[in-house]
Amino acid sequence: MSKRLYIETVGCQMNVLDSEMVVADLKRHGYELVATPREADTVLFNTCSVREHAEEKIYSALGKLRQAKEHNPDKTIGVMGCMAQKDQKLIFQRAPYVDLIVGPGQLQQIPTLLENIRSGQGRQLAVSLGRKSGSQEVIRRSHETFDPLRDPSMRPTPFQAYLRIQIGCDKFCTYCVVPMTRGPEQGRSPEQILSEARVLADQGCVEITLLGQTVNSYRHTGEDGRVTRMSDLLRQLHEIEGLRRLKFVTNYPKDMTEELLTTIRDLPKVSPYLHVPAQSGSDEQLKRMRRGYTVADYLEMMERIERILPEAAVSSDFIVGFCGETEEDFQQTVDLVRRCRFKNSFIFKYSVRAGTKASERLEDDVPEEVKNRRNNELLAVQDEISAADNQRFVGQTVEILVEGPSRRAQKQADDGPLCQMMGRTLCDRIVVYDGNRRQAGEFLPIEISDATATTLIGRIKTVHSGPELFQLQTV
Repeated sequence: MSKRLYIETVGCQMNVLDSEMVVADLKRHGYELVATPREADTVLFNTCSVREHAEEKIYSALGKLRQAKEHNPDKTIGVMGCMAQKDQKLIFQRAPYVDLIVGPGQLQQIPTLLENIRSGQGRQLAVSLGRKSGSQEVIRRSHETFDPLRDPSMRPTPFQAYLRIQIGCDKFCTYCVVPMTRGPEQGRSPEQILSEARVLADQGCVEITLLGQTVNSYRHTGEDGRVTRMSDLLRQLHEIEGLRRLKFVTNYPKDMTEELLTTIRDLPKVSPYLHVPAQSGSDEQLKRMRRGYTVADYLEMMERIERILPEAAVSSDFIVGFCGETEEDFQQTVDLVRRCRFKNSFIFKYSVRAGTKASERLEDDVPEEVKNRRNNELLAVQDEISAADNQRFVGQTVEILVEGPSRRAQKQADDGPLCQMMGRTLCDRIVVYDGNRRQAGEFLPIEISDATATTLIGRIKTVHSGPELFQLQTV
């Protein structure tokens, strides 16, 4: 029987990395990746449960496969990831033609489970233990993932890669399902991380993004009792030959320590781009969310960043319309955004997540139209700030890692070598310029001539040397 695989991924960078691992593993077992579900014998959906919209998108995609499954009962349909861990048998009930459900901690079992289905053993279900279903050690082991398997073809570009340094989360924010779907917080061993980073560098990766639910909380205690923290890990990764940029997401405000910020300042490869979700500018809301800090704590962190890393770019997340949010609460969030002047903010309307404390104890009492209005108002404030702050780059020269054609170029039918190209600065600012597709993967100096709220626009910087004209490679 042929083994043609289609995989669709929604959600965070952690899911993108998980899909890379699964594809690498299945290729070792003879699977071939195809471009559409129609061509595939096995269709996998890697899912997200952070917002209701992400889940409904998956159920909609599953619904479109119902007829294909009826015409070809041997077609295998699987759901993996956070939604699989959260909903488990509920997926079988809503989509009875699904054959496979696999949580994030059991992804390494997928080849075996698929073989079980092929051999006539029926539906397969493999999920991790619940947070109260055993000893902490047993629960942790049930959520472990397998990171060393990599498939470069699944990465956004051949020269950029994600590297997981932390699994799970112990913050238990009342709105969030991640502690249940990803399990207890645990740092991977620095030896594993460094070994994998060296492999990535050998494969041609010049930029690695370290992943964790609260990545700056990273901590690992070795068998000898030696403790490795985020700052220690960055110093070790910084020494790997071939790597030119190190980024990391997502951060927790109370763990943005002076030591970590000083380490970032002193290591030129480490990006001073800090994504630190605030979620709200209201102490009352932060308390309901069980975020573990106050607005004063967050502002103290911002002042620490501004003192140690004055050129840092800080971005944030916000939830509008969370349970009990008043107009005063919302205005305090607007005030926080204006004070902090984030590079950008990811703004979401609150949606109830089954299994969270908010769903059990708090009333979702903010009307949808109010959520929509607050969402749009906060987006407008952030766009105004981003547009104004980006203007200061006009006339400056920035170095970017060229990632490839811009979105505009990708939509155009022309496949010629010349097109609008896109890259990012060390601080993760998006830059577009007219260039050549062959420049993907290069570090280029770009002179900025214009800016919008989301994008810097420029041209390749050139200098004269005698009678010849040549391009600068670094600035």
